[in-house]
Amino acid sequence: MLFQDKAKLLELYNAISSTEFTDPDLLKIVTLENAIYMGLKNDLSFLVLEIRLYLYEHQSTPNPNMPLRDLFYVADEFSDLTKDMNLYGSRKIRIPAPHFFIFYNGEEERPDRDVLKLSDLYYEKEEDPSLELKAVVLNINKGHNPELMATCRTLREYAEYTDRVRRYAKEMPLEEAVERAITECIREGILEDFLRKNRAEAMKVSIYEYDAQKHIEMEREDSYKDGYQAGREDGYQNGREDGYQSGKEDGYQSGKEDGYQSGREDGYQAGKDDGYQTGKDDGRTEMLRQVIRTMLTNGKTVSQIAVDLGMDEKSVDDLSGKS
Repeated sequence: MLFQDKAKLLELYNAISSTEFTDPDLLKIVTLENAIYMGLKNDLSFLVLEIRLYLYEHQSTPNPNMPLRDLFYVADEFSDLTKDMNLYGSRKIRIPAPHFFIFYNGEEERPDRDVLKLSDLYYEKEEDPSLELKAVVLNINKGHNPELMATCRTLREYAEYTDRVRRYAKEMPLEEAVERAITECIREGILEDFLRKNRAEAMKVSIYEYDAQKHIEMEREDSYKDGYQAGREDGYQNGREDGYQSGKEDGYQSGKEDGYQSGREDGYQAGKDDGYQTGKDDGRTEMLRQVIRTMLTNGKTVSQIAVDLGMDEKSVDDLSGKS
C-alpha cells in the first residue's frame, strides 16, 4: 500500500541503490496482477528506465525459499515483457537486468543484511552453478540498517509504526493497540498523510497481518507437540529398520577387532580340548598304518590283515600306502 505511490517507491529505490533520481515517472510498476504460483503472489515489481527490473518482497518470517519464489516471479515477468518479441529469430532481444530485494520485519532476530542464493537449495553444492539467483534480505525493523532508514523517511516511519503496534499489542487488545499506534503516528507526523487517507484499511491490514503471524506461531507450537509424539512412534520403527543395517556394518569392524582377543583366549582352551581327541584319532591311524606295513613285510596279504584286524580290505589297502 505504501509503495504503490511512485514517489515513495522512488525514495526507497534511491536509498537502496545510492541514486538521486527525482522524477517518479522513471519508474514503471509492472507487478503482475495474476502472478500467482502455488498460492504465492509477488508483492511489487517495477522497471527503472526500462533497463533494470526490481522485484521487492515483504516477509514477516524468515524464508530460505525466496530465491526459488523469485525465480518463478521473474520468469512470469520476462514472459510478459517479451510476449510480443521474436524469441526464435537470429536477432538478440534485450531484457532488463533483474534485482531481488526482500524486506524483513519479523520478530525473530536477523542480521541487517543477508544474501539468499538459489544454489543454496540445490541437493549438491556446485562451484559454478549454471543457474543462480541472489536475493538481498534487508532487516527493516526499528534499530536496524540505520543508513538506509536515514535515507528513506517512509521506510523509517513504517518501521516506527509497526514497532508501536507490536509493543502496544503486548499490553492491550490488538484492535486497541492498532488504533493507538495510528492515532499517535498521525499526531506525530509519522506516515501522517498515508494514515489519514487510508486509516480504515491500514487498521484492517495491520490487524490481519498481526493475527496471521500469531496464528502461524501457535500452529508451529501445536505442530511441535503433535509431531513429538508422532515422531517418537514413527521413529521407533524407522530406527529399528535403519539400525539393523547400520549395526550390521559397524558391528563387523568392531566384532573383528574385539573377536581377535576373545578368540585367542577362548581358542586356546578349545584347541586344547579338540586337539586331544584329534591327536588321539590321528595317533591310532598312524599306529594301524605301521602295523599293516609290518604285517605286509612279514608276507601277509591284504585279505589276511583285514581279517586279523577286523577291518575292510579297502581301508587296509588305503593305510598300507600301496595304492
